[in-house]
Amino acid sequence: MKDITIKRIDMHVHVRMYLSELERETAMTRPARPDQTYATPEDIRKAYEQLDIEKGVLLPGVSPEGGDYSISNEETFRIATKYPDLFYWFCGIDPRWGSNRPDTDLSYFINHWKALGAKGIGEMTCKMPFDDPKVQNLFYHAEKCDMPVLFHIGTDRCAYGFYDSVGLPQLERALKRFPHLTFIGHSAPFWAEISGDCQEETRNQYPNGPVTEGGRIGRLMREYPNLSADLSANSGFNAITRDPEFSYGFLEEFQDRLFYATDICAPVQYGFFKLADFLLDAVRNERISQDAYRKISRSNALKLLERK
Repeated sequence: MKDITIKRIDMHVHVRMYLSELERETAMTRPARPDQTYATPEDIRKAYEQLDIEKGVLLPGVSPEGGDYSISNEETFRIATKYPDLFYWFCGIDPRWGSNRPDTDLSYFINHWKALGAKGIGEMTCKMPFDDPKVQNLFYHAEKCDMPVLFHIGTDRCAYGFYDSVGLPQLERALKRFPHLTFIGHSAPFWAEISGDCQEETRNQYPNGPVTEGGRIGRLMREYPNLSADLSANSGFNAITRDPEFSYGFLEEFQDRLFYATDICAPVQYGFFKLADFLLDAVRNERISQDAYRKISRSNALKLLERK
């Protein structure tokens, strides 16, 4: 076998840059997440050395649904500017910005951050249905500005995330309506749809057991070349490891539109991300091709982020 040593690109990470240790200690006491706080750039550098990751994509959180742990575009820009060897970055755009109307010129905001180096839009976490006219307006302007959108799918009972019903009919309508916009899917309800037996009561969990035929993610990716996905967090990892025999074929088939990612938020999470080991074992055991391994681990991200 040829050398498969590779430096990965992390398509999904969240970071804060605290002004002092006191600020960080205070952040750890906030009510919503009392046991952890966001990782710092230096925390991420150490983690990336362990995980053989070259750079990550910083994702802010600008919508009020995440108000107690929000990260602004300004902070994200400052971090990426200070650590250009470590991070790319996306900007956050809320569909309700401006005039809070479905005809707001969101290109004004998108182009501002794009000019400062943002490579895409996300993570989109506002709790609104995909079919909401303001969300559709966001997609229109993202497509117009040639900026990919990384979205978190929720349910109407989730705290945040664009929500859709089982089978993702609203997502499909968006894929059809905006064929030149790159959609990057993420979250437990998104990845639960890898299996044909996805159900309302379990779609926001980590379903186990064999993947059954008829999963919507595969069907949508086959029909709509503008749908991609990141493999981050327990949701992506669970979807890919719950049925390895299925997953090897899935990774091979969609090797051009899947992204290695972690979704690290807090330092305590570093030990939870075993996706790299799974992919490495798969290529070493010749269950996936070296081309698929390299694309998912690195090349797909660089193609999107550096347009090459």
